[in-house]
Amino acid sequence: MVQSVKPISSPVPDAWYPTLAFLMLAVGLIVTASFFIYEATSSRKNRSLAKELTTGAVASVFLGFGSLFLLLSSGVYV
Repeated sequence: MVQSVKPISSPVPDAWYPTLAFLMLAVGLIVTASFFIYEATSSRKNRSLAKELTTGAVASVFLGFGSLFLLLSSGVYV
């Protein structure tokens, strides 16, 4: 009994790669800018470590996935 094997396919259509790359990179850059503005305008006594870590993690996730979709949309399959 041989089972037919399905090829691996992306859960996201290929046509969405450029749009996802643009949107995720844009959101990541906006969150990064808000992080820098927060760091530059708040004093050391008023800063919150939780807010810094949360903002940094959100920016990192969006920039990481945005970079992934940018590479996929340009034909570099990683």
